Amino acid sequence: MRIEVDDLARPQVQSLLTDHFVALQNNVPVELCRVLDLKTLRLPSVTVFTAWQDGVDGVLLGCGALKEIDPTRGEIKSMRTAPEHLRKGVATNIALHLVREAQRRGYSRVSLETGRSSVYEGARRLYTSIGFEECDILEGYVPNPRSIFMDMELQRRKE
Repeated sequence: MRIEVDDLARPQVQSLLTDHFVALQNNVPVELCRVLDLKTLRLPSVTVFTAWQDGVDGVLLGCGALKEIDPTRGEIKSMRTAPEHLRKGVATNIALHLVREAQRRGYSRVSLETGRSSVYEGARRLYTSIGFEECDILEGYVPNPRSIFMDMELQRRKE
């Protein structure tokens, strides 16, 4: 698996993110949905990473984004695995890559929001397995019973 920074120009990346937007909007009331659209994902404060199958051109495995909240904190956004690659370790690899990137940037904390319903149980297990813990609501979010907020304290790398 190869993970790289993406400019969102490739049709298969746009398609996967569109599927992500639709799925979230079908599971979350519009006023509570905090999914970033393609325009927002292109802002300088957001870096999108895509995972590709090694040795095979054009096979998109999944994506995830890291949004800078401030110089000490990041937030994981837009995690999505292509349906045909579920349960193959794609999401774990992307999530770990985002955590390492947050460390590389010198963040002391990385956070995320995910759903509370059973649809998001796999995501919650994944995040817990790599060290995230539930936390209070993140700044900028509206309190709602459908969301769980998680964060991880990071060890700063000595470079």
